[in-house]
Amino acid sequence: MNNLFEVVIGLEVHVQLNTKTKLFCRCATSFGDKPNSNVCPVCLGLPGALPVFNKEVARKAMMLGTAINATINKKSTFERKNYFYPDLPKGYQISQFEVPIVANGHLFIDFDDGSTKKVGITRAHIEEDAGKNIHHGNVSFVDLNRASTPLLEIVSEPEMSSSDEAVRYLKKLHSIVRYLGISDANMQEGSFRCDANVSIRPKGDTKLYTRVEIKNLNSFKFIQKAIEFEVNRQIEAWEDGVYNKEVVQETRLYDSAKNETRSMRGKEESSDYRYFPDPDLLPLIIDEAFLEECKNIPEMPDSKRDRLIAEFGIKKYDATVITSSVEMAKYFEDMLKEGVEAKNCITWLTVELLGRLKGGVGVEESPVCAKKLAKLVKRIEDNTISGKAGKEVLDYAFENCDVEIDDIIEKLGLKQVSDDSAILAIIETIMNANADKVAEYRGGKDKLFGFFVGQVMKESKGAANPAVVNELLKSKLG
Repeated sequence: MNNLFEVVIGLEVHVQLNTKTKLFCRCATSFGDKPNSNVCPVCLGLPGALPVFNKEVARKAMMLGTAINATINKKSTFERKNYFYPDLPKGYQISQFEVPIVANGHLFIDFDDGSTKKVGITRAHIEEDAGKNIHHGNVSFVDLNRASTPLLEIVSEPEMSSSDEAVRYLKKLHSIVRYLGISDANMQEGSFRCDANVSIRPKGDTKLYTRVEIKNLNSFKFIQKAIEFEVNRQIEAWEDGVYNKEVVQETRLYDSAKNETRSMRGKEESSDYRYFPDPDLLPLIIDEAFLEECKNIPEMPDSKRDRLIAEFGIKKYDATVITSSVEMAKYFEDMLKEGVEAKNCITWLTVELLGRLKGGVGVEESPVCAKKLAKLVKRIEDNTISGKAGKEVLDYAFENCDVEIDDIIEKLGLKQVSDDSAILAIIETIMNANADKVAEYRGGKDKLFGFFVGQVMKESKGAANPAVVNELLKSKLG
């Protein structure tokens, strides 16, 4: 990026809440059902149908508000956001505009060097989702199964200054949502999607210039690429003297095949939506007892990270990796329950296991479960096998997930020899075959010790316990 410019990024994230029923009716929210099978007069917007608010939506919204250290408004209101689109049967969307249920929060994003940055969250408001347009050639269809599914729209302050910071913010927010259990946050299915507002300004300038919204980004990779393309486009327009012509307030789409953003439509202001209070819905009033109940949330990523550092003395970077997702944290803690050392858990989980999981596969889909990996680590800790042999065992376990760790060790013949007499016999054979090197070692050529260790390990086909080999060699070589 050109060092003469600063980047200003704000993100709007739509999180589909995992309630069993929709926001204002009893229709199911299940994904992938037959098109237009989960609909009723309320979510179809038929005349006379009245909405009834889903209490669980408020619960999940307040859980998020607690997790991001936000203000939870005991009184919030619903407005109608008016626009016309084929997948919006009522001709308006019920949302929260004037007073959202959650406001003025923040989270911290983590960097590889251990530093953090605080990013403000302006608001998180409840709104209903629209349906889905499906295009086949020149024909378009509308599936309204998703219409009126409950969403939380989480709006950040424009405080991120690079695509890297934006992705780190999204990953932290994604992690928080998953820890809370309020959404599956599946980006491929659209239950965690992002709109990015991007602008640039000369370095040192405090003015906010024209922002462009990039709509419906559904993968971390595409979010990063879309922002980087848009930043470069705006910088080039500025340097070419056509900024005011080329960069206008608009909504753009990201084409991942061409790696470019392109204009979709002009960006509306809030006044264009003609917001007004929904006459069918009273203000949402939260009593103190319900608020306190909803504040009882699980341990969040940052708190868990700090606890693991204090409890096990592990590095902050390792603790951040371990707590980056609820699945990873659970896997790690399940390993600890089996009685293995925390630092060994980290090595075998973050280096060996993750190194073998390809194509974005998470630990929850690993063919080797936490209990099984812990068993492998225990066999290294008790010197049944060496660390090198452990890698062979793990490779075999990946391909043969129904075979137990001890059976794999036996099958591959990897059990370490720790019997002194057996190892001594090998040492004596090596020493007799290399009498000249024994004399050189005893004459002061200490570096030959590694030669003898290597020869013993080679003769034992790697089965000899290295610690025992070292101890006995030192004794025999004198």
